[in-house]
Amino acid sequence: MKKSVYWIALSAVVLCGSCSGGKNEPAVEKKEEKPIVKLANVSVRPVEQIQEYTATVEAEVKNNIVPQSPVRIERIWVEVGDRVGKGQKLVQMDAANLKQLKLQLENQEIEFKRIDELYKIGGVSKSEWDASKMALDVRRTSYENLLANTALLSPVDGIVTARNYDNGDMYGGGNPVLVVEQITPVKLLVNVSETYFTKVKKDAPVSVKVDVYGDREFTGRISLVYPTIDPATRTFPVEVRLENKDRQVRPGMFARVTINFGTVNHVVVPDQAVVKQAGSGDRYVFVYKDGKVTYNKVVLGRRMDTEYELISGVDDNARVVIAGQARLLNDMEVQVTN
Repeated sequence: MKKSVYWIALSAVVLCGSCSGGKNEPAVEKKEEKPIVKLANVSVRPVEQIQEYTATVEAEVKNNIVPQSPVRIERIWVEVGDRVGKGQKLVQMDAANLKQLKLQLENQEIEFKRIDELYKIGGVSKSEWDASKMALDVRRTSYENLLANTALLSPVDGIVTARNYDNGDMYGGGNPVLVVEQITPVKLLVNVSETYFTKVKKDAPVSVKVDVYGDREFTGRISLVYPTIDPATRTFPVEVRLENKDRQVRPGMFARVTINFGTVNHVVVPDQAVVKQAGSGDRYVFVYKDGKVTYNKVVLGRRMDTEYELISGVDDNARVVIAGQARLLNDMEVQVTN
């Protein structure tokens, strides 16, 4: 009897539990948390407009030493690497034709002297005197021209950078006998964006680094600014001159030229604020205002250690996100942390 009462009571408890469990209890709504971000205040400040360009060092002057006509090389007096002075004799060509022309010139001088004496006493006409004088001038010019092409002189102070023939070779055209380059000074040619056309000034100082000398800086000056813009590249050539008095910089070396175009007032932001858009080269910054962030596409200028200059995209005295951008969307509410 007691056992039957126990089972009846247990069944009643289960039944009551089932009835109460069937009722719909109100669901607890879970509130979505706002993304947490860290901010930085940014402002406009003067930024030096510094640009770096690559260039190959060139000689100030490059002279190809060649005779006027094919002739045998009698003697070459210098070797590659020799320093030479202006007017120094470098090559002696075969002088047989020169000797013959010299004799003809001497005979022509004697003939003119005779005609001149006769003209003074009325023995010949003015036209005969003129013809004789012209013949002498032509012969003298031919001799001087051949003389200059028989003894080949250096037109500049420089260094011999190429020798293409040996003593006794027949020069027949093609490569020059020697190449002499002036390396004090040297020059570098860089292509500058048309954006800076009005800011490039002749004689302005520039910094030059040559890769072979590491971080050592040389000071050059802008020697020539080309007056036109290349419509294909939107650039214009600028020539930089380096005095190179110690002759350490040589033609053909790879160099980096840094030009300072002055200062411009632009917003500067921490590099942590700049985010690259996936799948494109666009950059953007999230700007915070009134509890929300907005997606701002920006145009970058210089990178300065841990900061970026912004050409456009962010206003002065703005607050930008520097941490927590991964979950952000445009016009999203956020929670700020320090």
